[in-house]
Amino acid sequence: MKLLHETDPHPFTVLPARGPSPFVLVSDHSGRAVPRGLGDLGVGAADWERHIAWDIGIAGVGQALHERLGSVLIEQVYSRLVIDCNRAPGHPTSVVARSDGTEVPVNVAALQECRDRRALEILRPYHDRIAKELEARGDAPTALIALHSFTPEMDGFRRPWEIGLLYNRDSRLTRIMLDLLGAEGDLCVGDNEPYVLTDTSDYTVPFHAEGRGLPYLEVEIRQDLIADRAGQAAWAERLGRLLPMAWERFCAA
Repeated sequence: MKLLHETDPHPFTVLPARGPSPFVLVSDHSGRAVPRGLGDLGVGAADWERHIAWDIGIAGVGQALHERLGSVLIEQVYSRLVIDCNRAPGHPTSVVARSDGTEVPVNVAALQECRDRRALEILRPYHDRIAKELEARGDAPTALIALHSFTPEMDGFRRPWEIGLLYNRDSRLTRIMLDLLGAEGDLCVGDNEPYVLTDTSDYTVPFHAEGRGLPYLEVEIRQDLIADRAGQAAWAERLGRLLPMAWERFCAA
């Protein structure tokens, strides 16, 4: 039986490129939609406002960055509580039973068939669309820019970083961007903080970028800095200014 009803949102949205750009922008946790057949997953209304449901503020940053750079933007619209689209299909945390202290009862009780349906109808179409975009570019110079945001506090620890860049095997573009962010003079920048990117902790970058040998950035912005339109616009302006500089240095190296 299908999971998504005809009235449910499509699994992703695409804001097409408005001109030549080396950047493909993707946002794994942009939305917090839930298929009507899953109700509220047994999660209270207040928790749907928290970081466990989505990457707070990153939709606004991504859309403003798309406007500034003219780069294509591919956004996942379903909540990470439905299925985490930055985890490999079948990963133990792909469909979470508990997230930052909040139990997700519908997920606890979910049969394997339901979990498989979420991967088939939500995760796979999103990643197929990213793959299609990258394949269509052929040999054109390309960098994958994965946009995320992180909660200011976790496990009682106040995270000092305002922005972090994550990397796995390939840190070429990341190192350039770390230097540029450091030169701004007003930022606490995380180097593989607040998370570490690995083959198993993440899926989008290892699969689409490192799997193709493409340069990439995985960007994490602290959520309290982009909780409103002003913060989103400010960070889009900063990234929109620095990304072309980083790419120019990368190409010249």
